[in-house]
Amino acid sequence: MMKRPHTAYFRFYEELNDFLAPAQRRQTLCYDFEGHPGIKDPIEAFGVPHTEVDLILVDGTSVGFNHQLQPGERVAVFPTFESFDISPLVKLRDRPLRHTAFVVDANLGKLARRLRMLGFDALYDRRYRDDEIADIAALERRIVLTRDRRLLFAKRISHGYWLRSTAPDEQVREVLNRCDLWRQIRPLQRCLMCNGVLEWVSKAEILDHLQPKTRLYYEVFFRCAGCGRIYWEGSHVADMRERYLGAALAAKEAPE
Repeated sequence: MMKRPHTAYFRFYEELNDFLAPAQRRQTLCYDFEGHPGIKDPIEAFGVPHTEVDLILVDGTSVGFNHQLQPGERVAVFPTFESFDISPLVKLRDRPLRHTAFVVDANLGKLARRLRMLGFDALYDRRYRDDEIADIAALERRIVLTRDRRLLFAKRISHGYWLRSTAPDEQVREVLNRCDLWRQIRPLQRCLMCNGVLEWVSKAEILDHLQPKTRLYYEVFFRCAGCGRIYWEGSHVADMRERYLGAALAAKEAPE
């Protein structure tokens, strides 16, 4: 006699539906199985990377990825919450998805540069292979940013985000919204080229490296501790302020 498979019932919420087939979105889905698989396996079988998940409720109780699925269980799967603190509930990781250092996939150089301009730690090298990105993310506890959802299925990656947009400025807004970073924008903190930390440097110390107009019009300078490049608050910073800092100011003034 053939063994009948068991069934459990899954529901994915908010942007996790982006990973599902259109016919599966925003509804309860049946999952047939034998034995007692870890709950991470059926979640990824539906096409949702584990890196996008921040809370799993089984029959109303928070569980980790090692929970063994039982017949008849009802599973609710949620993405990262930004509007309130769910840390007392979460059983997936030893800390929530709040580490604001990134490793950016090789096809997203413009995004990496913009994040650095806003003051965020964003490792990027167009030569990075997928396995190198996974290693860096695991070793340094960095959030992977990618347009390749397959990369986020790598077991070594615990923090990641699949970008929906292909436009760099919109990608920046996605990351700021997803990780709730509007209040953390700090211009002139990171080198746009190497991601090194910028340090204040006196004008007199670098005077010989400045163009005549730069010497005339600017007084405050920063130098990258990594590659030595010199920065000042020029037109690129003004442009950045116009694009992002208005929204950042609104976020800071918003009630908690």
